Amino acid sequence: MAPPETALPVTEWTMEMRDPGALRPAPLPAGELAFSLAGVPSADFNRAMYAAVGARVCWTDRFSWSYEDWAKWVDRPELGTWIALAEGTVAGYFELEAQPGGDTEIHLVGLVPAFVGRGFGGYLVEQCVRRAWQRGRLWGRGLGPTERVWLRTSTLDHPNAKANYLRRGFAVAAEESGTKHVPDPRLAPWPLPGDPRDPRLEPVEGPAGEPVAAQT
Repeated sequence: MAPPETALPVTEWTMEMRDPGALRPAPLPAGELAFSLAGVPSADFNRAMYAAVGARVCWTDRFSWSYEDWAKWVDRPELGTWIALAEGTVAGYFELEAQPGGDTEIHLVGLVPAFVGRGFGGYLVEQCVRRAWQRGRLWGRGLGPTERVWLRTSTLDHPNAKANYLRRGFAVAAEESGTKHVPDPRLAPWPLPGDPRDPRLEPVEGPAGEPVAAQT
């Protein structure tokens, strides 16, 4: 059963940066934030981060995605996923997509709730944009350089999101208002590649003949 939906008034902004020199650095956070490019595409990781980061700010557009949809999305040379780590913990992530004509879209960028409000947000966006401009070198090899970095944000996003992007040097390219049917993010679906209750499934064992996962 699909989650119940509520019709909400929403304003969406398309924001862009056309010159890497326009990027304005953010203040350094109080703690160290390290970044790692995901070298192994993982539908499980991206969908888990989508829920962990986005549920509290109504990221719901991917609720209808199947596991196969997630797998097709992440397993592409055009998509780069970065993991942000702080204090030995996954603190956030972002997704970049190399598009035709030199466009690079920031699809998602955000922190998990434990790190919100601690001064990491602006620095996360800055580092995300720096990597967007490094397309063809750091990531997306063979896909050409970035000519424009762009993203979408809306009134459903974090209240400080638009202001944060403006402080980093983005400009508003378009604005659109309307009504959007938003499902209850507390009821996010969690698609799996198969039904674990299927009696035809055989136990998966590790190299020592032990189960790879245990129930406690």
